[in-house]
Amino acid sequence: MDGDDEQLLRGRVYGHGYDDPNPSPRAGQTYVELVGGPLDGLLLDVTGWTQNEIDTGVALPTELGQFPGGRALYDPRPGDPSRFNWSGDTP
Repeated sequence: MDGDDEQLLRGRVYGHGYDDPNPSPRAGQTYVELVGGPLDGLLLDVTGWTQNEIDTGVALPTELGQFPGGRALYDPRPGDPSRFNWSGDTP
C-alpha cells in the first residue's frame, strides 16, 4: 500500500465501504484506532462490546494483509484503551 492509499484509510471506519457516502465516525458510537499493519489508521466500532471482548482483541477480515482473504490481528494497547496494535496476519 502506498502513501496515497494510506491517506484514504485514515479516519475511516473499518467495515464501511469505499463508496459509503459517510465513512467517518458517527456520533454516539465508541471507536478504537487500529495502529500498524494493513488497517493502520482505520477506526473500529466497538460500541456494545463487553470488556472481555475488547481485552481479547480481534481478527479482522481483509484483502490488504499478507494473506489476501485472511485476517489482520489486533490486540488492545496496554495502558491505552483507545488503540489496538497490529500483531500479525493469518490466512
